Amino acid sequence: MIDWENFTPWSALAGGLLIGLSAATLLLFNGRVAGISGILGGLLPPAPRDTAWRVWFLLGLAAAPLAYALAAPLPPVRIDADVATLAAAGLLVGFGTRYGSGCTSGHGVCGLSRFSPRSMAATASFMLAGFATVFITRHLAA
Repeated sequence: MIDWENFTPWSALAGGLLIGLSAATLLLFNGRVAGISGILGGLLPPAPRDTAWRVWFLLGLAAAPLAYALAAPLPPVRIDADVATLAAAGLLVGFGTRYGSGCTSGHGVCGLSRFSPRSMAATASFMLAGFATVFITRHLAA
């Protein structure tokens, strides 16, 4: 069921265009894929001449909501999970990004746009796991 009062196709389209533009710009001018786990992981341990762009990219991610807040109020944050569930989810996501050699942004946005077979398989796995998780938690475990 779509919540038509809060349905925002234009802001979603603008956000998607900005993500695509930033990913294409990073690839064209820096030869790097805009996968967040890879960008963050490349800072641990930092490589001598490979740190500045990673730090600027991550600072941009943190600054974006602050810049948005200057133009419009930020939407309320609602988390329907306890700390233990969030910690377990974070560990599973971290394990999955290492096991899958990348995250949803790297595979789903950048890999699919390059027609990478590995990214197609990874994105299909992410999506199927998400569908299964929602089905199980909403319909079988409820």
